[in-house]
Amino acid sequence: MPTTPLAVGLALVLLVSLACGVALGATGMGWGHVLRLMWAGLSGGSLAPDDAAAYTIVWEIRFPRVVLAAVVGAGLAAVGVAVQALVRNALADPFVLGISSGAAVGANAVILFGALASLGVWALSLSAFLSALVATLVVYVVARSPLGLSPLRLVLTGTALAYGFQAVTTVMVFGAERGEAARAAMMWLLGSLGGATWPKVPLAAVTVLAGWLWLRLRAGSLDALSMGDETAAALGVPPDRLRRELFVVTAAVTGTVVAVSGAIGFVGLMVPHLVRMLVGASHARVLAVAPFAGAVLLVWADVLSRMLLAPTELPVGVITAALGVPAFLLLMRRGGLALTGR
Repeated sequence: MPTTPLAVGLALVLLVSLACGVALGATGMGWGHVLRLMWAGLSGGSLAPDDAAAYTIVWEIRFPRVVLAAVVGAGLAAVGVAVQALVRNALADPFVLGISSGAAVGANAVILFGALASLGVWALSLSAFLSALVATLVVYVVARSPLGLSPLRLVLTGTALAYGFQAVTTVMVFGAERGEAARAAMMWLLGSLGGATWPKVPLAAVTVLAGWLWLRLRAGSLDALSMGDETAAALGVPPDRLRRELFVVTAAVTGTVVAVSGAIGFVGLMVPHLVRMLVGASHARVLAVAPFAGAVLLVWADVLSRMLLAPTELPVGVITAALGVPAFLLLMRRGGLALTGR
């Protein structure tokens, strides 16, 4: 399928999805009313006195939430492509390196024990991001050997340390007082965009955009790396250096999006596969489409998380898992997954 029309089509679908994500929710609003309120927020226009409550719902709660969902979905999809190239394994996703599990330790320290409370609304995101960086450093140091940074050592080290970080998180949850804090911790561990605010959007958006642009520039090198280290070296691509760079970019983007949304699974695993089925294995083509597909997927997953049991909100990670597991099994049954790489 031609890449450009598909990317443009998905971009248009994303715009419609953003509008739907703002309009749909436990509190129903007419489309015309929602669009007027969105335009008032974007243009700084005046509001009628009786629009104040609806404007708060649209502009301060729903709009930043759907925008952040799109940013996180795009970031997870792009990093999913990068991780699968990094470890040359089609079953890899952004969390295989243990970064999200490390971020969970810092996030739960804030949720359960009030760490860094003096930072206010930034405490959770900053703590999660810092602990993700520490987890990244630990994985890198442990996985590195005199022979370089091999895919197998990365996967094994990331998986082992992820279990260790999860154990620490479990001890923290059981050691904390039961109640709303424990529920909030579980929501974060399963992924939630309920805490989305406008101040959280710019940093996540800039990080995701920078990571995606870097990956696009290195698309040819990623193609070479996916064919093996010897082939990459023969084509003039130093595999060890590229793998280190990929590791840093992956850690930065994953740590940033996990810090603002929690651990949302399956987006980074499934979207790259589905996109490859449409445009082929070329990383330039996949990276042109995957972020839009990931953004659309997560926007609608968040809509479902808000509406299925309204007014109760489900963790968005539950929705992505409910969608991802059947898709994953169907791909395996049809032979659409290369389990040992492409």
